[in-house]
Amino acid sequence: MATIIITICAAALVAFGIWRTVQKFRGRGGASCCGSKELVTKKKVDDTDPSHYPYHYRLNINDMVCSNCARNVENTLNGLSGIWARVDLGRREADVLAKQTMQESDFREALRSTSYTLAGFHQVS
Repeated sequence: MATIIITICAAALVAFGIWRTVQKFRGRGGASCCGSKELVTKKKVDDTDPSHYPYHYRLNINDMVCSNCARNVENTLNGLSGIWARVDLGRREADVLAKQTMQESDFREALRSTSYTLAGFHQVS
């Protein structure tokens, strides 16, 4: 009886493995760490003239692990009025240009709606 149960469990595991492999090759096999296998679309910034942004900040961001994470953070920051942000996943940093003075709490509040946290903040210029 134990042999039959072990055989059934092994067969189920093999069947599941085959099913997952087929799904992966068909493009349905999984998601990124952000819950989506699709790339997050970059939010465009209307004003990309650096001379219009007198304030420069550097933010250290925790919990970014893939390009979708970086794009989500960048989109969140670029959604703020008067902000142009670029995120570097490798450094886990966001370079933020701003048209007005910003406080650390402003960035913390913006990231609160995401799964990322602000680990550091300083004004560059």
